[in-house]
Amino acid sequence: MRKNYRVKSKKDFNAIFKDGQNFANRKFVVYKLEKDQKHFRVGISVSKKLGNAVVRNSIKRKIRHVLIKYQRDLAKADFVVIARKGVETLDYHQVEQNLLHVLKIAKIYQEGFVCEKEQ
Repeated sequence: MRKNYRVKSKKDFNAIFKDGQNFANRKFVVYKLEKDQKHFRVGISVSKKLGNAVVRNSIKRKIRHVLIKYQRDLAKADFVVIARKGVETLDYHQVEQNLLHVLKIAKIYQEGFVCEKEQ
């Protein structure tokens, strides 16, 4: 995922947490902040409680892969994906199913919605 698609600074994370809305299912929490921009930006948070660095990075890779796969259907907003306990036991397809479910609840992901992508 390219740098301009990521939320990295503490200031941006705090703004999303403070001013954004939150949505959740059993495996993920998503904080969303509507913004007027060309594309979405995402931050990913995986707690140390979920496992060692190898496990956490594996979870982040699965989340990133789902977001890249469906990037054309994601709304132009800043959002943070937080993995909950239990995600470490899921395979890729279960992560995809659960993540898309919570993104639909948050109205970030809409099937068939095409976000204009600046290249």
